[in-house]
Amino acid sequence: MSLSDPIGDMIATVKNAQARNHKKVELPSSNFKTKIADILKNEGFIKDFKINAEDKKPTLSLELKYHSGNPVISAFERVSKPGRRIFSSASGLPKINNGLGIAIISTPKGVMTDIDARKQKVGGEIICKVF
Repeated sequence: MSLSDPIGDMIATVKNAQARNHKKVELPSSNFKTKIADILKNEGFIKDFKINAEDKKPTLSLELKYHSGNPVISAFERVSKPGRRIFSSASGLPKINNGLGIAIISTPKGVMTDIDARKQKVGGEIICKVF
């Protein structure tokens, strides 16, 4: 497991699980990953998520979503990496797949989608793209 990029590990784990048609995937939990999972659930990319805090180290369990046998998430890409951070103003936020996808942005007002960031006129670090 990589210690330098936990969000990149989360994205790779989800992509690998969907390639094997797994219904659930478990990964180490953090507040940031939980916020990303909450956005994915609200936007309809995953069914649900749970935090299992029974052990010393909590785990995040994602219930993946499929439509007629194909994963709902067709692309899940990391934009801002530890070696190169990508920031954008509210007006310069990218439209993902002509508005069909979302970008997850880390702003001073919290983690949100690019649509919410444009409405609140706040920029930030572009974490990943989902479509």
